[in-house]
Amino acid sequence: MGSLENYRQIVRDVLTEYTRIPYSVGDLECEAVFDESRDRYLLMTVGWHGDRRVHYCLVHIDIINGKLWIQRDGIEHGIATELVEAGIPQSEIVLAFYPESDRALTDFALC
Repeated sequence: MGSLENYRQIVRDVLTEYTRIPYSVGDLECEAVFDESRDRYLLMTVGWHGDRRVHYCLVHIDIINGKLWIQRDGIEHGIATELVEAGIPQSEIVLAFYPESDRALTDFALC
């Protein structure tokens, strides 16, 4: 198991990179929201697309008992892949958006 502070920094770095990518449509932006006292990390899409308000959670990660629980993953290639590439072992990442019975079919942690 890696350092909890190291995991926090990796999550912040990975999510912050997405805030630098401009949207090609609408008046939209990507915001990273960090609640470090509760170990909750969000990536939100907010703004306007024409006359439609956009407020959407793209990624939601909680750190629970030292593991990263991915509650929502709206990234095309998967945020878990980026976290692994950044140095977090698959055994420390829970794909919480899958039912527990389906998690056994992945290479990631069950809980």
